[in-house]
Amino acid sequence: MKNRLLAAFLLFLVLCFPLLSWARPAGGANSVLGGQWKGQLQVPGGSLGLIITIVPLTNGSFYAALDVPQQKISRMPVEVEMKGNEVALRIEQAGSRFTGKLTPDTGTLNGTWQQPGLTGPLVLTRSNAAVTTAPKFKVAPPYRLDDVIVPNKVAKLRLGATLTMPQGNGPFPAVVLVSDSGPQDRDAEQEEYRMFGQLADYLTRHGIAVLRYDDRGMGKSTGVYSSATTADLVTDAQAAMGYLRAHYRVDKKQVGIIGHGEGANIALLAARLPKGPDYVVSLAGYGLPGREVLRRQQVEIMRLIGANTAQVDAALKMDDQLVEVVRQNPDNALARAKVGVLLRQSNANIDPDMARARAVQLTSPWYRYFLDFDPQSNMTGVKCPVLALNGAADLQVTAGKNLAALHKSLRASGNRKVTVQKLTGVNHLFQSDPTEWPVFEGQPKPAFSPEALKIMHGWIAQQVVVVKPEVTPITVKRVAPATTKPTATKKARS
Repeated sequence: MKNRLLAAFLLFLVLCFPLLSWARPAGGANSVLGGQWKGQLQVPGGSLGLIITIVPLTNGSFYAALDVPQQKISRMPVEVEMKGNEVALRIEQAGSRFTGKLTPDTGTLNGTWQQPGLTGPLVLTRSNAAVTTAPKFKVAPPYRLDDVIVPNKVAKLRLGATLTMPQGNGPFPAVVLVSDSGPQDRDAEQEEYRMFGQLADYLTRHGIAVLRYDDRGMGKSTGVYSSATTADLVTDAQAAMGYLRAHYRVDKKQVGIIGHGEGANIALLAARLPKGPDYVVSLAGYGLPGREVLRRQQVEIMRLIGANTAQVDAALKMDDQLVEVVRQNPDNALARAKVGVLLRQSNANIDPDMARARAVQLTSPWYRYFLDFDPQSNMTGVKCPVLALNGAADLQVTAGKNLAALHKSLRASGNRKVTVQKLTGVNHLFQSDPTEWPVFEGQPKPAFSPEALKIMHGWIAQQVVVVKPEVTPITVKRVAPATTKPTATKKARS
């Protein structure tokens, strides 16, 4: 796992003992709607084969996606509503809508397709094939996507980044995405989950420009991540905001930051400074002091792996001793030597390389800074609107106490534009319960919580003026008639 807080604690344990869009149907999910539906849409110049995959989810909602193989459109998000046998499908990206009636005994959806410049009948028939057999094509997203370089003149480094811009002239509101602790790429990718990739896709489809960047030393970014503190990383976020505000299609007065974990605290620290963000969204942000966050993580993880009370107490006591050594010895060489002695005393068979690695972690600039970092004392000066979301299933940053601490400190500083919300069933990576994930090729794929996405978009829309992006209607090119040159007539010989 890339989060360095958890990685450090897991090493400690070894030494001393990780867009789609779906809507809740108004009338409740009906299993007879699940499956793959196919139909031929008559368009000027011919017809298009449509494939709509609908999967009922355990929470009463649907996952749905549209495929149009002839146009190489794959998994375009579809919103589903069902009342009795009346079914409505909305494809926002294509500016299209289907309304029809389900006939369960014949397995058909009979209705009308509407899109800009076209309204016509459409019959969708349930396919007997598996719901995940739609042809795979990589389709260009309905927005501009550019690889860019963001200069950080303060730190004298460059950040490789991706800028996604809605279709249209703008100017658009914009956000910078700032990742959690530990070096991560611009998508904040972990295994098959591209947290920031999914978040950027959703927001850009809804009219918000998004800039996400590789952390220092990752991807196309220069710099050394291991030597940077949380305060150092604030300059990266500031540079990214400056890049957006200089862009001709961005509204320079509507640039915010969405930060995850440590990135949320980076966003709030940036909000205290001149030319800070116009709004902040905190995802799993810390409200408690760094040392307390670490202790709570240790307790939660040890309980998760089945440790008893005595083992938890022993681990916390040892960690307290290690931290005290680091705090009392600013000289790294001396601190590392003393940490090594303590580790060997607790475990005579300890691997020397692992002991050294633990000592280096505890004495890194980031760790020293984080031990004494208190978010509550750093909220003075944060005057912009703040939305704080934490997941109730988060084992790394417990929602209740951290949200309460953030809310209290922001309000105490005079900020009355603060909204906090705890999301049931959402974990630290802002994934909902795995039973609610969309299914591809027979396997559930991790996805950003749809509830969190809607809350964020709705809240941001209240802070800024969102320009509705242009839609891309489904069309087919008319084939030009073939032309032939007239055959030359041979001249008769005389």
